[in-house]
Amino acid sequence: MAQVPLVDYLVLGDDPHLVAKACTSCGARFFDRRNACAACGSDAGFDEVPVAREGVLRSFTIVSMAAPGIPVPFVAGVVDCDGTSVRANIVNVEPTPEHVRLGMKVRLTTFPIGTDSAGTEAVGFGFEPMEEG
Repeated sequence: MAQVPLVDYLVLGDDPHLVAKACTSCGARFFDRRNACAACGSDAGFDEVPVAREGVLRSFTIVSMAAPGIPVPFVAGVVDCDGTSVRANIVNVEPTPEHVRLGMKVRLTTFPIGTDSAGTEAVGFGFEPMEEG
């Protein structure tokens, strides 16, 4: 079955991971297209760099109201992946304050979003808690 990533910065395959664009002048990282760096203003360009697959949850909210068709509640968060901030849903965890906490270790995971009429599967990503041991 053919697969396509939901976002351009998700790389699928045997080792799914995210790629960021790093400013060649200051190293600031971004996930969207840029003509110049928002951190330093340089227009010298960007290099694609892999983002760590594991991180730490730095901020989150439990979303209880969403657009029609979006199941709630769910956890939206900001994950620090070795210095790169990634906004993503926190998945495979009960969306309650008792189960989600700041500083929890998480790892990248992918999951199917849907399949089109040609059989191509769209794949999204989120972060799931890591078992601490």
